[in-house]
Amino acid sequence: MSSKKQVIFPKYLQILEHMGENIKLARKRRKLTAIQVAERAGIVRSTLYLIEKGNPGVAIGAYFNVLRVLGLQDDFLKLGADDTLGRKLQDLDLLK
Repeated sequence: MSSKKQVIFPKYLQILEHMGENIKLARKRRKLTAIQVAERAGIVRSTLYLIEKGNPGVAIGAYFNVLRVLGLQDDFLKLGADDTLGRKLQDLDLLK
């Protein structure tokens, strides 16, 4: 089975890059080295580097483990939590 390469448009890549930068800043605020975080997350240093650059090719589990090491694992629960568009669509359907 061959896998398709994910296409992410440049404006969305900027979001990933911003997220990677936030992760890097969180690591530095905690005064943790890249090697420490990588070891604790069970990934290699080069994968952490890709995460901190916001690389879309890194598995979401690796992102989660880095956030876990930084004590930010609950941030994953915020993904999609405020579904503004979905709520508007639901409200429109309820008005019918």
